Amino acid sequence: MTIGISKPDVRPANPNFSSGPCSKRPGWSLEGLADAPLGRSHRAKVGKAKLAEAIDLTREVLKVPADYRIGIVPASDTGAVEMAMWSLLGARPVDMLAWESFGSGWVTDVLKQLKLDGARKIEAPYGELPDLASVDFSHDVVFTWNGTTSGVRVPNADWIPADREGLTICDATSAAFAQDLEFSKLDVVTFSWQKVLGGEAAHGVLILSPRAVERLESYVPSWPLPKIFRMTKGGKLIEGIFKGETINTPSMLCVEDYLDALKWSQSIGGLEGLKARADGNLKVLADWVEKTNWVEFLAVEPATRSNTSVCFKVVDPDVTALPADAQAAFAKAMVAALDAEGVAYDIGAYRDAPSGLRIWSGATIEASDLEALVAWLDWAFADQKARL
Repeated sequence: MTIGISKPDVRPANPNFSSGPCSKRPGWSLEGLADAPLGRSHRAKVGKAKLAEAIDLTREVLKVPADYRIGIVPASDTGAVEMAMWSLLGARPVDMLAWESFGSGWVTDVLKQLKLDGARKIEAPYGELPDLASVDFSHDVVFTWNGTTSGVRVPNADWIPADREGLTICDATSAAFAQDLEFSKLDVVTFSWQKVLGGEAAHGVLILSPRAVERLESYVPSWPLPKIFRMTKGGKLIEGIFKGETINTPSMLCVEDYLDALKWSQSIGGLEGLKARADGNLKVLADWVEKTNWVEFLAVEPATRSNTSVCFKVVDPDVTALPADAQAAFAKAMVAALDAEGVAYDIGAYRDAPSGLRIWSGATIEASDLEALVAWLDWAFADQKARL
């Protein structure tokens, strides 16, 4: 029940604004996956061909250098990051950067699970970046390119030297297919396709530079590696992993869905088309914030604002005067009201983040749906404020 507040006339055609899995591409249907080799082995010729095609199209769309390896690995982006950290770290000190939940999770793994000596934690609160100038590139460096739970991204790779001694390990899961990843500055890049192109979950992508491969072939960690983390045999890279011979059994239906998304990406102009859609979507939201006095970006600096996982905080004085738990309840009530209306699903802030809203604006979202959504956000805010 509303309290005398009119609802907008136009509803988003697609109410799915989750930050992962994110919305399917425009025009997606199950019929588009009819070519999936279901019931067949992923090691059969047809299965290997599909996996190799996914790797090749990933390279083409993301513009991955020819001498970088691309592998499809288990356990989503988390699995890809863990494979990299457990296999590569320990050869030299490591700087761990964190400014949101997932980056903080990698810090925990390195400090409490791997228990690496010489690990430095370089942190910043939600909404900000840490001091990138303080990073020591004689160390290995682990960071998220785009903070999915804070909406804060690094603006570019200018802070990473080309002549670095250590490796850079980049969790790029909500940046890939929307932002420029400067591969010459990155030795490991990971993402999961459900985060960026609306693919189905449980698979990760791991991209390795020649420097990362050299580390794998010359360094053996002091700890045991689970089977799904092992990328070498007899001191040599298992090349099959990066040609479609996956470590464990992948879902060929999920692979087909990823292929569908990659081919759609090509149809709209590849990476440039994807970036343009995400940037245009961010502009819709930024224009709304500019004229709206109750909301602000969580990201403080405009250059660091994500164009995919956009995070907002409620700044209305009557709301910010409330205790923290009441502010969180206010935001959750807005989210629940929009869910009940069927106009926006899954837009609450991440559980570890400050209370507020998080809206996916990557390339699979239509700008027209965001234009309709912001009017509903204003309605939800006004409705909840009238109840205070």
